Amino acid sequence: MQKETSNSRSVVVLGGGSFGTAIANIVAGNGHDTRQWMRDATQAEACREARENNQYLPGVALHPGLRISSDLHEAVQGCDIVFIAIPSKSFRAVVQRLAPMLKPGTMLISTTKGIEHDHFHLMSEILREETAGMRIGVLSGPNFAKEIVAGHYTATVIASEDEELCGDIQAALHSETFRVYSSQDIFGVELAGALKNIYAIITGMAAALDRGQNTISLLITRSLAEMMRFAEAMGADPMTFIGLAGVGDLILTCSSNLSRNYRVGYLVGKGKSLDRAVAEIGQVAEGVNTIRLIKKKAEEMGVYMPLVSAIYAILFEQRPIPDVIRHLMSGAQTFDVAYSAKP
Repeated sequence: MQKETSNSRSVVVLGGGSFGTAIANIVAGNGHDTRQWMRDATQAEACREARENNQYLPGVALHPGLRISSDLHEAVQGCDIVFIAIPSKSFRAVVQRLAPMLKPGTMLISTTKGIEHDHFHLMSEILREETAGMRIGVLSGPNFAKEIVAGHYTATVIASEDEELCGDIQAALHSETFRVYSSQDIFGVELAGALKNIYAIITGMAAALDRGQNTISLLITRSLAEMMRFAEAMGADPMTFIGLAGVGDLILTCSSNLSRNYRVGYLVGKGKSLDRAVAEIGQVAEGVNTIRLIKKKAEEMGVYMPLVSAIYAILFEQRPIPDVIRHLMSGAQTFDVAYSAKP
């Protein structure tokens, strides 16, 4: 059933994946003029005919008010809000096409949890570089699309220095089962969304090796410590990482086979090559690309990230997992918590 709203917006979601489809369904259900753009004309036509996204969310009915198009100009024209749910490797190219079609003051919201491979740019930085006069935000949190569309209680974070934008996105997305919190630390929220993908790979490996919950707890908490160290070195607020976009998303991604990155790690832990694991998943696992970038950046800045080094050694140097584990467990035993609220 479509809700009545007195503040209806024109909204487009760019991307035909599971999360983009889930967001489009929520917005359409809230009574907004909603379109979804899919680059693949065949996919768009199939979704229009079946009224569901068979490829990414089979069995989930698309809202009757959601219009689907493979024509970018047609989809974007006159929109107030643009959600960009495009893999990081294609993000800049799509934004470059998009920029001339936008009206001044359009809200551009990235939902992509990744880092541009060539320049270590986050998606919000790409939006600023490729557009002018736009209002920019980032949406990130512990959000599996399949659970969102199934009506499970879910929360996310909209991050922007533009408080009015945060309020507008909260209004567009809020529903009985979907809550939206706000943050002004756009860099920290976005960095958290990119970093947590790395650590899902190693917890997937641990699960494949039948390690217990003690091991998973160890990995998740030390992953958070690494994320906070790296965030602080990059100029983000490390306290952002104790919220939904940080530890919330980390726990989710590191403990469920709904995570593509977790599944990649699981398959590698079972002895499959990285290429074979990625091919079996059949969707983009952003953590695989991100691990190279973070390792290089951490070494440049002198940030201690032993788990990142371990994952890199397994995936790209073909180091045996038992050898890497022994090396990790013989490392220096340092302080547990690096941050304190006490002066």
